[in-house]
Amino acid sequence: MLEKLNKEQIKNLLPHREPMLLLEELINIRKLHSATAIVNVEKDSFFVQGHFPGEPVMPGVLIVEAFGQAAAALTAAGIDKKTYENKLVFLMTVDKARFRNPVIPNCKLELNIEAIRSHGRVWKYKGQAFVDGNLMADAQWAATIVDRKK
Repeated sequence: MLEKLNKEQIKNLLPHREPMLLLEELINIRKLHSATAIVNVEKDSFFVQGHFPGEPVMPGVLIVEAFGQAAAALTAAGIDKKTYENKLVFLMTVDKARFRNPVIPNCKLELNIEAIRSHGRVWKYKGQAFVDGNLMADAQWAATIVDRKK
């Protein structure tokens, strides 16, 4: 069982590439159940210059995107490779998203995610985002596994 995925291993599971691949690693993996994703929010991150000049903040939608990427990597790493071959994970819904504190550059954002349930190709997740132990955001979301267009 995998305990940890580095960025290169995540790239083998997800179609995302720079600058949209937000995850650095996935740790504390419990197969198809939970994991912690690490996102390094740097002063030169692509979103910092324009959001907002002089007071940079990681956009909330990118925190939600990181939640989705973490969930997709957790799911892809846990299911049979042949089942996931030529598939993508698409976000379906976002519920109860709350942004409690601004995420500013030069921090390590830790996303604790959990798969709540699955029904066929539809999965439901929940997650919390922390910086230095402080809750920054939380959400619930659903995603579906679909065939890639060839």
